[in-house]
Amino acid sequence: MMFAGTFWVLAVWFIVNVIWMWFALDNQTLQKTFAWINVVAVIVGFWVYFASSSVGGISTWFNVLNYVNIVLACVQFYYGYRKLGHPSAQH
Repeated sequence: MMFAGTFWVLAVWFIVNVIWMWFALDNQTLQKTFAWINVVAVIVGFWVYFASSSVGGISTWFNVLNYVNIVLACVQFYYGYRKLGHPSAQH
């Protein structure tokens, strides 16, 4: 139960996260927040994946979701911590 329940929570979070991220690429505070939430989601996801009894039908997808969340967190960290150019600094 824990395996499947966590998978579906992480899957819904991933979809919501990607949609919000896409529409707020210039909102660095939001990107940082989502990136750090994804770090927690990845830790919980891998912990549940390796510590609980897996469900055969979604086991592979759960692992894929964990790795895709890592990539998404990296992208969000990039957008959240990148330096934005200031108009007064340009020549």
